[in-house]
Amino acid sequence: MNLSFFDQFSSPSLLGIPLILVATLLPALLLPSPNNRWITGRLSVLQLWLINLITKQLMMPLDKKGHKWALILTSLMLFLLLNNLLGLLPYTFTPTTQLSMNLALAFPLWLATLLTGLRNQPSMSLGHLLPEGTPTPLIPALILIETTSLLIRPLALGVRLTANLTAGHLLIQLISTATTALFSTMPAISFLTLIILFLLTILEVAVAMIQAYVFVLLLSLYLQENI
Repeated sequence: MNLSFFDQFSSPSLLGIPLILVATLLPALLLPSPNNRWITGRLSVLQLWLINLITKQLMMPLDKKGHKWALILTSLMLFLLLNNLLGLLPYTFTPTTQLSMNLALAFPLWLATLLTGLRNQPSMSLGHLLPEGTPTPLIPALILIETTSLLIRPLALGVRLTANLTAGHLLIQLISTATTALFSTMPAISFLTLIILFLLTILEVAVAMIQAYVFVLLLSLYLQENI
């Protein structure tokens, strides 16, 4: 029983070939294809409004120097948002529940922000490792602590996204299993768990959107520190 709960997190395969790449690229096919006309319908209007809203929210904490990252951050936000939301549908696979994939997204972008700071303002970037006014005996310990906290940032990004989505999927599966098991013996309790399942599903939709936003927002804040 315990193994079956975690089967949903294993990558699907066909003839021994993992299909995680297909599951990752499938959400992009749901976006409207580009057209010569600016507005082709209500779906295009909704898409443009969503992209403008996301871009505005992500660019607010950044200076003008960081606005060149708008395309990367907005694309990452839409990618995570679509993967998280589509993973809540029945008989689907959520690529963002894989820690390896989340780390593969977090580490290169975090490293890019770090290298940007070291190239443009090396003294300021290295100055974050040692707060001003630190007593001399505490300097080696604080440098070690700040360096560790800096290096652990991409791991925290990946683990946060993976843990939140995995916990939500497990809760939904546990409650849905209980609802089905209690239906024949205790219909009233089964109906109560069904209501809880419905409310939990709404919560997971919100968590899927919030976690995608938090992932990209933290990257934008890391970028702001280095520009």
